[in-house]
Amino acid sequence: MIDKSDAGYAKAMQPRHLQMIAIGGSIGTGLFLGAGGRLAAGGPALAIVYAVCGFFAFMMVRALGELSIYRPSSGAFVSYAREFMGEKGAYATGWLFFLDWATTVMADITAVALYLHFWSVFVPVPQWLLALVALVLVFTLNMLSVKAFGEFEFWFAMIKVAAILIFMVVAIGFIVTGHAIDGHPAGFGNLVQDGSVYDGIFPHGLAPMITLALGVVFAFGGTEMVGVAAGETRDAARIMPKAINSMIWRIALFYVGSVILFTLVMPWTAYSAQESPFVTFFSAIGVPHAGDIMQVVVLTAALSSLNAGLYATGRTLRSMAVAGSGPRFAKRLNRHQVPSGGIIITASLGLIGVLINYVYPTQAFDIVMNLAGIGIAGTWMSIMISHWLFVRKAARGEVERPAYRLPFAPWTNLATIVFLTAIIVFMWFADEIGRPTILLGTGIGIIMVAGWFLVRKRIDATLLDDAFLSGEEELINAEDAAAEKWDR
Repeated sequence: MIDKSDAGYAKAMQPRHLQMIAIGGSIGTGLFLGAGGRLAAGGPALAIVYAVCGFFAFMMVRALGELSIYRPSSGAFVSYAREFMGEKGAYATGWLFFLDWATTVMADITAVALYLHFWSVFVPVPQWLLALVALVLVFTLNMLSVKAFGEFEFWFAMIKVAAILIFMVVAIGFIVTGHAIDGHPAGFGNLVQDGSVYDGIFPHGLAPMITLALGVVFAFGGTEMVGVAAGETRDAARIMPKAINSMIWRIALFYVGSVILFTLVMPWTAYSAQESPFVTFFSAIGVPHAGDIMQVVVLTAALSSLNAGLYATGRTLRSMAVAGSGPRFAKRLNRHQVPSGGIIITASLGLIGVLINYVYPTQAFDIVMNLAGIGIAGTWMSIMISHWLFVRKAARGEVERPAYRLPFAPWTNLATIVFLTAIIVFMWFADEIGRPTILLGTGIGIIMVAGWFLVRKRIDATLLDDAFLSGEEELINAEDAAAEKWDR
């Protein structure tokens, strides 16, 4: 089975690019900035939340990996939804994913602006202007070529991984020696509060573990990027399992390990939503310019996530445009074989993030982060549903599952869907931002339903074929026919 919307892409992604995209996709703004606020709100129990959410993120990526080996596609979960759920499923999945990354782009440019205000030279520059500069910079990178994207993402990810490993080595050294930071000796004593280990680990009880879960899901947003990249990678069947299987130790090491170390080297009350916990730690240990260096690293992490967001949405929008469920403009490829139309659309919507930074500079990150979390949860549920239907077809002998599989399917599919649904429901009771976010998400859902009724007669349902009909010329004609339906 081949998805015609994959035509025109250059298979230029190398194994090292895919490996680092898999790593970089799971390490971003959610850890480098969001972890500070979540530590302040939930304390050391945050490590448990990361572990639980990380398990379900791994199940999702494992399911996506199986689908990607079955049929690599740059349309990724949109293409799989089209095959197993029909055009309605592809439409819903595509726009949920677009919501996820369009709002993540807004969150990332906000993070870049906040990071730059760490240095006094940037303080006089308005937050919205810094956000705009970041958007323009990464937009330019994405318009070059997929190889350029892969190369930049490779080095962005390398910097992030190196920074976390350096932090871990230094933090472990402080814990082993019991060195004091701001008058508090590093070690397990920081997990004790009023003589109680329970109160030290769960300073606000169990409730914050539930309310923080959506923010943690946001932190893992981007792990699904490896499925999109598989469509522009040669020999995905060999490379994908290695990239995905390594994710479980990355979650344990980078997320759970980092949070545990944060709470051991300093009291959890030392962290705040206004500063990266990495910067908090390195600034506190008194190493000259350590905080500045780490600030450069977290700035790189935000640019990496922004880079990935424009990459993924451009390809998803093109898949939808070729089907007729997206604007014709998103179908365009530039001379570098990059989906320039979709990237331009996402970058244009990123200007809304610039506006939010102008109107609500102090709440901008939390507002767009929660909304992105809903989009991420919806996208993950769609992946699990597509995989569930794939497994059912395999059981009937209609398709063949690859050797690389999601364990215990379909029960793991069901458990993941229930977990993600519960997170969204509990968000209503989370905080003052949770309820407005749910209402806004509901409004967007209503718009999506209305949009379906507007475009359903224009959908080209012949995008999936066992083989291309007669080469690229007929493929282009099929794309143009779908685009003409949209225009009418």
